[in-house]
Amino acid sequence: MPYIYKTQGTCSSQIEFELDGNIVKNVKFSGGCNGNLKGISSLVEGMTVEEVKAKLSGITCGFKRTSCPDQLAKAVEKAYNE
Repeated sequence: MPYIYKTQGTCSSQIEFELDGNIVKNVKFSGGCNGNLKGISSLVEGMTVEEVKAKLSGITCGFKRTSCPDQLAKAVEKAYNE
């Protein structure tokens, strides 16, 4: 089932992804730093929700209190808990 998460406080506007149980798949960001976000999407492919949360939660971007990776961690955790 595809999920769409509207990001807050980042250059990207939303994240689309799928969960297969607790496995993260097919992550795509809309907006933001294209190359970096493609890299993050590739790196988290096949990770568990717990692994994504452990590695990406709390990462900030410049002066912002969040980042695209942090928003991804929030998105997969929210989807998994629903």
